[in-house]
Amino acid sequence: MKINENFLNLSENYLFSAVGAKASAFQREHPEKKVLKLSIGDVTCPLAPAVIAAMHRAVEDLAHAESFKGYGPDRYCYGYESLLASIAGSYARKGVGLSYHEIFVSDGAKSDLGNLLDLFSADNTVLIPDPVYPVYVDTNVMAGRRILFADANEGNKFLPLPDERVAADIIYICSPNNPTGAVYDRSGLKAWVDYARRQGAIILFDAAYECFISDRALPRSIYEIEGARECAIEVCSYSKTAGFTGVRCGYTVVPEELKRGGVSLNRLWARRQSTKFNGASYISQMGAAAVFTEEGEREIAANIGYYRGNARLISQCLKDLDIWFTGGENSPYVWMKCPRGMKSWEFFDYLLEQANVVGTPGSGFGRNGEGFFRLTAFGTAENTLEACQRMRELLK
Repeated sequence: MKINENFLNLSENYLFSAVGAKASAFQREHPEKKVLKLSIGDVTCPLAPAVIAAMHRAVEDLAHAESFKGYGPDRYCYGYESLLASIAGSYARKGVGLSYHEIFVSDGAKSDLGNLLDLFSADNTVLIPDPVYPVYVDTNVMAGRRILFADANEGNKFLPLPDERVAADIIYICSPNNPTGAVYDRSGLKAWVDYARRQGAIILFDAAYECFISDRALPRSIYEIEGARECAIEVCSYSKTAGFTGVRCGYTVVPEELKRGGVSLNRLWARRQSTKFNGASYISQMGAAAVFTEEGEREIAANIGYYRGNARLISQCLKDLDIWFTGGENSPYVWMKCPRGMKSWEFFDYLLEQANVVGTPGSGFGRNGEGFFRLTAFGTAENTLEACQRMRELLK
C-alpha cells in the first residue's frame, strides 16, 4: 500500500493554524494582557433575525412527520427550490440569468474549491496568483499538479493580468481578493476571460467576498463579463455574506454551456456531487434561502456595513501612519506594507509582543507576500478601534 506522497510536499502547518498557535502561546505566557485578533477572517456579528426565524421554522418542520425532511431533492443535486430561487434571484439583480440546474448548493466555498479539482486531470497546469489564499495551492499540491504563479505585486496593485507567454489549463481568480483586498474592474476580468477562452482554460472564480463591493462600476460576478459562461465556474459562500462560517452553506455555478472535449462540466459536477455529497442540511439551506429576501438583505446589509466600518477604521489608521496598503474599500481585508522594512513574521512578532495585536503574515500567502501583512475587518468595532489606537501608538 502506498500513501499519496504529494501530501509530503505541503508545508507542515496550515497558515492560520500557525498564526493561532503563536497567538495562543503568547496569551498563555501573558494572561494579564488583552490580545486583539485582526487575523482570521471569521465573523463576529450574529445571524440576521430573518435567517434565525427561517432556521427555527426548519427545525419545527423536522419535528413533525407531515413536514419532516430527509435527503434533499436529488433532481437539483440536493438543493431545495426555495434556496435555488433565492440564489437565481440574486443573480438576476446583477443582470445574470441562471437556471436551477446550474446552481449547486454545498457546505461552503472552501470545500467546493478543493472538490472541483475532481473534474480535472492531474496532468493539467494550474495558474494561481501570488500572494494567494493557501487552499488554492495546497489542494493542487495534494493532487500533484504543476503550479505556475501570476505575479501580483505592489506595482500592479496586486491585480495581475494574463501573460500570453504562459500556458495554463486551470486559473484561479478571487475578487475581492483574499488576502490583498484588491478588486478587478470589468476590463481586468475581461482580459482574464478572453485569455482563458484563447487557452481553452477553465477559470475557478472565487466570489466569496462579492457582497463587500459597494462600487456599482465593479463586477460582483464573473458572469457579468461577456464570454465567461464558456470558461468559468463561480464559487460563492454565505460565510461572509450572512455570517454562516459556523452554519456552513455555499453554492457553485457551473453554466450549462461550459464544455471541454465535448463533455458538459455541469453534468460532470452533478455526477460528482451525487456520488460524493448528500447536500447541505435542510436547516442551513432554509436559513440561506432567507438571506436574499427583501427582509434578509436589509438586515444583512447592516452587518456588512458594520464590517465596512471596521475596514474604514483600519484604512484611516494606516493613512495616518503613512503606510502603503490596498483593500479596505470594497473588501473586508486590508493588505499593508510592513513598516520599517520588516519581514512579515518579524512584524507579526513585533505587533503581537508590543501592541498585543494579531494579524496574518503576508509571506504565508506566497513569495510575493513577504514584507506585507493582512488585517481583517471581521472583528468587533470595539476591538478594531482599540487595535488601531495601539498600532498608532506603536508605529507613529
